[in-house]
Amino acid sequence: MPFADELIGPHVAEQLTTSIQDAAPEQPLRELPRAAHELDGLSLRERADLLRDALLADVPGDYATLAAVVRGAYHHTPDFGGWLLWPVTSAVATRAVHDNSDAAFSDAMALLAELTGRLTSEFAIRTLLRHDLDRALIIVAEWTTSTDEHVRRLATEGTRPYLPWAVRVPEIVSRGGITVPILDALYRDDSEYVRRSVANHLNDLSRDDPDLVVDTARRWLGDPTDTTTALVRHGLRTLVKRGNVGALALLGFAPASVDVDGPHIVAARVPWSGTVQFTAALRNTGTEPARLAIDYVIHHRKANGASSTKVFKLTTRELDPGEQFTIDREHSFRPITTRRYYPGEHAVALQINGVATAPAPFELLPENGISAR
Repeated sequence: MPFADELIGPHVAEQLTTSIQDAAPEQPLRELPRAAHELDGLSLRERADLLRDALLADVPGDYATLAAVVRGAYHHTPDFGGWLLWPVTSAVATRAVHDNSDAAFSDAMALLAELTGRLTSEFAIRTLLRHDLDRALIIVAEWTTSTDEHVRRLATEGTRPYLPWAVRVPEIVSRGGITVPILDALYRDDSEYVRRSVANHLNDLSRDDPDLVVDTARRWLGDPTDTTTALVRHGLRTLVKRGNVGALALLGFAPASVDVDGPHIVAARVPWSGTVQFTAALRNTGTEPARLAIDYVIHHRKANGASSTKVFKLTTRELDPGEQFTIDREHSFRPITTRRYYPGEHAVALQINGVATAPAPFELLPENGISAR
């Protein structure tokens, strides 16, 4: 993942300044050049917001004034694209909401659709969704039939309940299922780019309403294309990790008669930054073949001594009656930026078709290698 200054750095601010100046040569630009030197230490979204505010200050007036400048840059400046569009689209949405007129709202939605192909308008549209969700969704529904895959993707990506880096739209969460008609219109889309967004949107919905997600996926599987199964699998990934029985059944992982021997920890004391190795044996004790989704669960020790769990994919396997499958796996405790480790008791468990085994404990040693025991 690139650093923030690689996505929205001084060069992007300077490119934005040049594009706006070319589109409005009579307009003196003071804030945009200044903002280019004030980006250090800011997060990506903070950088986008800083340039948005600078653009709004440098192009004062009503929404129509800003929209005319933006369209001028869009149509006449080839370099008017990439990450500079995040602050631009955000400025468009902000000015439209400030104007608070029907004309500004409708035109801002249209302008975001025009611009989205050069980066994405998915972050900016959140401002308009928060302002008038029902009106915005009427327009978004029209986007689902666009001939432009970028606009169709904007329909589903921009309305995701938990879009990364974006502001939340609380009403989307509180009105559960309000975005499902958008997904219904696009799950069979010809574009993998659009379908992947549909799957991610469906996965977002699973945080709050697993039953809705399972029911939606079941409907889609009842009227599929060749790509529907893969889309559903990706959209149900969080529910599968949580062991949701309905999601697992849709993917063909029904309850099975399986004897699980393990997991067994090879070495109960794991050095800091080392790996824990565990083994297990699974045997199908039923009379029918068993299709298994096999995951493992690490019980991490927290700073306060409590534990939290994280599920990791291991494999899928079909076992005939009486057939056995052996697991021999290592899990690394090498430091990573997304998780902090604490020495002390941890544990590992297996999860077979959503059903977890008893956890097998082990000790993660501190950095000095000296156990507290």
